[in-house]
Order: sequence, then C-alpha cells, then structure tokens
Amino acid sequence: MEKSIYSAEYQQVCELLRQLRREAGLTQAQVAEALGVPQSFVSKYESGQRRLDVVELRHVATVLRVSVPAFLSRLSRTWNQQSE
Repeated sequence: MEKSIYSAEYQQVCELLRQLRREAGLTQAQVAEALGVPQSFVSKYESGQRRLDVVELRHVATVLRVSVPAFLSRLSRTWNQQSE
C-alpha cells in the first residue's frame, strides 16, 4: 500500500471532491466561504497537496450537499471499476 498523499487512489479522492463541487455548481471560493477557510485550503485538498481528516471531510461533504456514506460509496464504485 502506497503511503504518499500523491497515490493514484488519493488522486481519485481529490478528483471526486472536485467533481462534486462542480456538480453542486460551486466555486472553490464559495466552498471556502461556507467552510470559513481560505480558498487555498480548498485548492490544496483538491490538488492533493493537503489531506482532509474525517471531520474536515464531513464538513466539506455537507457544503457539497452529499453525505459521507454517499461520497464513500461513489468513491468505492470508482475504485471497483478500475480494479476490473
């Protein structure tokens, strides 16, 4: 198991977060404002330069209008498709 935050699996997490933000019709600045953080926080977790802990993921998911279980389910489907 690769430990780098730049692993292929983690990049898929980042891509899904970006995709969900776009699907919600939000900019990075809007997400940042809703979270009460700088826009660079959003940029860094979307690019893989920063990892989200589980509490942060819950807050981000709420802003993106998706539950954590729904996020993980969608991520799991992505991972399963790639392992086939």
